Amino acid sequence: MSEGFVIYHNPRCRKSRESLALLEEQGIKPEVKRYLENPPSREELKLLLAKLDLKVDDIIRKEEKIYKERFRNCTFTEDEWLDVLIEEPKLIQRPIVVHGARARIGRPPENVLNLLK
Repeated sequence: MSEGFVIYHNPRCRKSRESLALLEEQGIKPEVKRYLENPPSREELKLLLAKLDLKVDDIIRKEEKIYKERFRNCTFTEDEWLDVLIEEPKLIQRPIVVHGARARIGRPPENVLNLLK
């Protein structure tokens, strides 16, 4: 693995696969975290948000069916949304690539290359 690179990865997601491939083309072999199988903890999500410099609302996949059916009209606090993301990790934007103190969402996949600078 390339030191310090982590990808929160869903192998069924095209953008996630493309982001991983871009990193590998640069000789980077990140630690792969399959977040759907092992959802991040509350502390891990807070750290990711800090590294992304985003609010929890910014990393919610609002086009997901589960969001539209269960959460569209909800007005939760940041902490309540964190609970939702832990329970329903499919709602987390993907992929998220972390390197040191910085992170990027791979939408578009080329965003992750900013971490190389």
